[in-house]
Order: sequence, then structure tokens, then C-alpha cells
Amino acid sequence: MRKPLLAALTVALAGAFSALAQTAIPLTGPFPGQPTPPTPRPLPAPEAPVTVTATRNEPTALGFTPDKLARLKVPAGFTVSVMASELGNARSLQPMPDGGVYLSRTKQNDIWYMKDVNGDGKFDAGERRQVASNLSLVHGMDVKNGKLYAIGQHDIWVMDIAKDGTLSVPRVFASQLPDVGQHSARGVKWGPDGFLYASIGSTNNDAAPQNPEEATILRLSPDGKWREVYARGLRHTIGFGWQPVTKTLYGMDQGSDWHGDNIPPEELNVIQRGRVYGWPYCYGDRQPDPYANSSTIPGLITKTDYCNRTQGSLLNYTAHAAAIDLTFYTGNQFPGEYRNDAFVAFRGSWNRNEPSGYEIARVDFDAQNRPVSITPFVSGFVFQEQGQWKQFGRVAGVAVYNDGSLLFTDDQSGVIYRVRATGGQ
Repeated sequence: MRKPLLAALTVALAGAFSALAQTAIPLTGPFPGQPTPPTPRPLPAPEAPVTVTATRNEPTALGFTPDKLARLKVPAGFTVSVMASELGNARSLQPMPDGGVYLSRTKQNDIWYMKDVNGDGKFDAGERRQVASNLSLVHGMDVKNGKLYAIGQHDIWVMDIAKDGTLSVPRVFASQLPDVGQHSARGVKWGPDGFLYASIGSTNNDAAPQNPEEATILRLSPDGKWREVYARGLRHTIGFGWQPVTKTLYGMDQGSDWHGDNIPPEELNVIQRGRVYGWPYCYGDRQPDPYANSSTIPGLITKTDYCNRTQGSLLNYTAHAAAIDLTFYTGNQFPGEYRNDAFVAFRGSWNRNEPSGYEIARVDFDAQNRPVSITPFVSGFVFQEQGQWKQFGRVAGVAVYNDGSLLFTDDQSGVIYRVRATGGQ
């Protein structure tokens, strides 16, 4: 009884193979139902040779002395004073509503708390104390719901804040951040959407990142258990924040070194989710960088093609000025035209023939709350004397104090400066 069934199967299979044999199947192409093989990527388009003239120029560092205050320049109607000195590697500031201020010291791996208890306009030695330690390369800070958040080498920590400014033992909020490499300073801020944002710099100068979280802004869930790359192609956007009126996220990015005196410029960008900002192949308003290696461009051939698909900058500033922090002015002590503008700390160049940076600059926003210019606000830290460049301050953190004045740090001499409007309250 099985022989007829076997014969029927044999005839059916023979018919199937006969039909398959009559179907044209290219030997080099896909079989029916299989995906088409990708087209091999052509070789990169040739680029003309370029020569760069780069200068290593580190102005001679001078220690702070009170007489140097006279060198500082501020707009008419403002004064600058010293609130504290001898603070070591003073970096980021986190002012509190009651007048207390947290200070991160990256090289010392700790956080200090200061408060002007006697009202003399200074953080005296007895008004400062260490409140957290052993936080590897701690830098940026922010506060939410009675807790201080701080970011360092591989972790974001959270600490409970006591009434006297004391902090609880740090707990890990998020971990396994990329290695710091060339750029150890990182910023962290809570966004108006209730998510935590963190800036992660590149590990190198101008080569494509190996870790997808390098050269990015990260966005973390409120519990720290989930995160995404919010924006990429940002070499080192330490300073960022939301414009108080529009709630638009802005960041100041540092350009690559060793590409000459004037490129790439420092960039003010509007940071948007999912956008690519061009580093290391493009700078400014989508300009191809002639000194970047085009052979590693993902999926495209020429730098021009790639740059045309990236997000360009809104404003540019002098190359190598080294933006390191940004804050929006929300106080009432300054004249009204400064409200909702941004202040940027430019730490200063080391590879430019004429030094740039070493200053606090103002980003002016117009009546429609759009950025229109970047101009010096506090300058004079770098100067030329008998043909030699010298400097007495590497500005680092900038923040609005509880009385509306502006505070900023010098991480070289460990100084906290304060800027007030002479006609203010």
C-alpha cells in the first residue's frame, strides 16, 4: 500500500525541481525571498593635501594677588570682587536659595559647602567645609527635591541635603559612563521635562569616537535606570542649559585643537533630540574641517555630503577659547536687559598665537529670546607684558548667586569672584 504513495511523492518532487530549473536564478544575486546584498561602499573621495600651522602658546601662569583685581574689566555700572581664595581646583558652583553654595573640586575629588554667615560678602575660612569626598573627578552639579546630583568619571551620584548644607553618603544614581580620556569635565542638569541631562566629552581631539556615548548629551530617566543619546557630534559641551522663557536647550561646544589659530570656532548650538552636530568632520555652520580624517565618515563619501546632513551652530566665538560652563541669568540685581541672557566661562586657550578666552562672556538674547551675539563681560585675566603673554586666572564655573549677583571660579588659583551691578539692590 505504500508503493503508490512513494511514487506520487517522487513525481511531485520531480515536477518541483523541473519548475525550479526553469526559473532564472542569477548565480551572483540573492535567492528568492532573501534580502538584497548591500552595495559595496566606494573608496573615500580624494582630498587635496592640507598643511596646518599650529602654535603651542601657554601664557605664563601667575598666582592671584589682590592688586590684580585692577586689571579686570567689566562693563560700566558693574564691579568685581573676591568672595573666597585658596580653594584649590575650584570648578563648578551650585548656589542654594538660602545663600549657601556648593563647590566641586575636580582634582581633589570632593565637594565643599560655603555660606556667608556673618554677611561680610565673603566666604571666610570658618564658613567653608568639605561635605563629600572620594568622588572621582567630580565636576557638574544640580539640585532637585532636596537632593544634590553630581557627575564624575564613571558615575552620577545623588546625596540628600540637610538644613545646614551637610550631605548624606553619596549613592550611585547612574554608572558605567564612558572613560573620560582627554575630556574629564562633565556637566549635569535637570531639564524642564523632568529628565536628567549629562554632557559626555570626546576621549580624543579629532577622531571618530569608539563608544557611542562619547561626544554626546545623554538624557536619563528620573530614576537613573534608563538613558539615551539625546544628541551627538558634540566634542565637549560641558556648559548647557535651558533659556528661561522658551525652554530651548542651548550648549557651548569646544572645537578641536591643532587645526590652526582660527578654526574650528567655539560654537553655540541649540541642542535638539536626535540631531548630529558634526564633530569631528564639521565645525560652525556645517563647514567641512579640512584637517579631519574623512575615511571614517559613516555611510557617506565626502565631508560636504556629511556636513550638509548635520545641525549647524547658531553663533560662533573665537577658536580655542575653551567654553567650560554656561548659565542663564534669572536674577534681578543686574539691569533688566541682562535678564534671560546667558553667561559663559571661557577657560582660555593654550594653542593659539594670540590667546583667546580667559574671560566670562555674555550671550545676548533679543526681544524674541533668540541669541544674537557673544561679547566679553569680565576680561583682563590674560595680558602681554614685555612681549610675553601672562595670565592670572583660568575661569571655570559660573552661576547666579541668591542675591542676583554673578559668581565665577578660577580653578588655577582657587578663587571665587563676584560681579555686582553698582546700581542694583
